[in-house]
Amino acid sequence: MTQAPTLTAERSDLLGTLALHRGALRYTVQGLSDEHAVARPTVSALCLGGLIKHVAETEHTWIRFAQGDLAAIDIPTTEEGLQAMQREHEQRFELLPGETLASVLARYDEVAAETERAIADVPDLDTSYPLPDAPWFEPGARWSVRRVLLHLIAETAQHAGHADIIRETIDGQKTMG
Repeated sequence: MTQAPTLTAERSDLLGTLALHRGALRYTVQGLSDEHAVARPTVSALCLGGLIKHVAETEHTWIRFAQGDLAAIDIPTTEEGLQAMQREHEQRFELLPGETLASVLARYDEVAAETERAIADVPDLDTSYPLPDAPWFEPGARWSVRRVLLHLIAETAQHAGHADIIRETIDGQKTMG
């Protein structure tokens, strides 16, 4: 019988903070229909279902990177590849045919569980990997597993704020206040 690893205080704090912001994001869609989940009631192109889908897939990608899968963050080098990457990025912010609010929430739960396991299992939060060449990354930069977690916390918190504004616009519900 194998024993589950014990989380250090730092890992527990980082994962707890990420879970807190995941909870705030999930709260914004409580009781909503799929119709509301795809609504765009502001001038933004963002919708609640798309935000959850985007955050889940972003977390999944970065956790793969934090586990040493450098191909998880693949930056194309051709114009066609860059255009395809842009289309894929845009689709991460919308619910496509066959996707529902329930399905993206279930995927988010799967990703959260993957993250918890990965962070418990990684030998050292200081382990770092080189970022790919891209205009939005500093040349030669490396990110540690810790830095990946901090990025995911910031990403999730930012999009939870976006979601709160969208939900308040739909029916007045607020996450806080």
